[in-house]
Amino acid sequence: MKRTFLFPAVVLIAGLAGGCSSSPTSSFYRLKPDATLTALGPAAPLYVVVNPVTIPELVDRPQIVVTLAGNQVSPNEFQRWADPLKSGIQRTIAGDLAALLGSEHVSIFGADSSGPPVWRVRVDVMRFDSVVGEAASVDAQWTIWPPKDTKPILGHTSAHEQVQGQGYDALVAAHDRALASVSRDIAAAIQADLPR
Repeated sequence: MKRTFLFPAVVLIAGLAGGCSSSPTSSFYRLKPDATLTALGPAAPLYVVVNPVTIPELVDRPQIVVTLAGNQVSPNEFQRWADPLKSGIQRTIAGDLAALLGSEHVSIFGADSSGPPVWRVRVDVMRFDSVVGEAASVDAQWTIWPPKDTKPILGHTSAHEQVQGQGYDALVAAHDRALASVSRDIAAAIQADLPR
């Protein structure tokens, strides 16, 4: 009698163990500066600090949040950001600005007030929408504080990039391009305010 129950129990345990080994694994993604960007004008030794970025609470989490049909959104447990999204956006915009301004002095770290004059940039992301296989959208308000001017420069960029593929790699690359549009507008505003 004991032998009869022992065999099904062994089969059940083996089946459960086999099922556990095939559980999905997480993939991690990071935003990166757009490598195709070139300087908008002649290189200048500008010192720029990109301040910490704000993002909507909805996307301020390790999971990549995707938009579904209607008003539905879904954080994907197995598709995650490699670093906090706020940090990734800040670092990406700083890298884009370095290329667009032709400056090696763009940073995400505060500058010493006794050092050279610094342009300060703040970006508030109002929307960061992701639709797998379709589009990445970024809506951002930004503020620039020129080094010797108390009046800030205010701007707004709404970028919508088509996704060139079906996977999350393509979606994140589209966000890279959307953030490059935000950076382009910021760089153009800085250049327009430079003394002639």
